[in-house]
Amino acid sequence: MNADPVSDLLTRIRNAGMALHPSVSLPHSLYKEAIARVLKSEGYISDIAVEGDKLKTLKLGLKYQGRKAVIQGLKQVSTPGLRRYVAGSEAPRVLGGLGVAILSTPQGVMTGSQARRQNVGGEIVCYVW
Repeated sequence: MNADPVSDLLTRIRNAGMALHPSVSLPHSLYKEAIARVLKSEGYISDIAVEGDKLKTLKLGLKYQGRKAVIQGLKQVSTPGLRRYVAGSEAPRVLGGLGVAILSTPQGVMTGSQARRQNVGGEIVCYVW
């Protein structure tokens, strides 16, 4: 088991996308589910399912355009050894607005543009494009 759940989530999505798998399964946590919900709302993944009773699994359906994954890149920003925080007005733009920055804020996990709109800061989890 990876000590960093966000790194594990991003790596599994990246690897499944490169291998053209239709879906990817990983151990469930509410934090990972919240990140997956942001990815779904932004159109990067097709569906989210939580399976199992005691030992829950998070199953994400990946999206493709032909033989190319919709998610071209994932970059973890904040790590367990070095957390990165921003103020609400300073939430980063990814690739000039083509990508999404995912932030963990006191109001929950949201995109950088939502954080700017609500003027709420937080930890930069990752960039997706």
